Amino acid sequence: MKDELMTVPEVLTELKVSRSTWFYWRQVGKAPRVIKLPNGELRIRRSVLHDWLGSLESDAA
Repeated sequence: MKDELMTVPEVLTELKVSRSTWFYWRQVGKAPRVIKLPNGELRIRRSVLHDWLGSLESDAA
């Protein structure tokens, strides 16, 4: 199965967060790993996004 490469706007839509929030997370090292293309655009593997979300799960307090 091929691992889909998502664009930043696709990830923002899926997570329901703003572009500024996404880039803040990147700045502070809290965002999932990305692939930087030669033209400067970013892509995120769907599997990496899924794993990253899983790493954020915790028991509700």
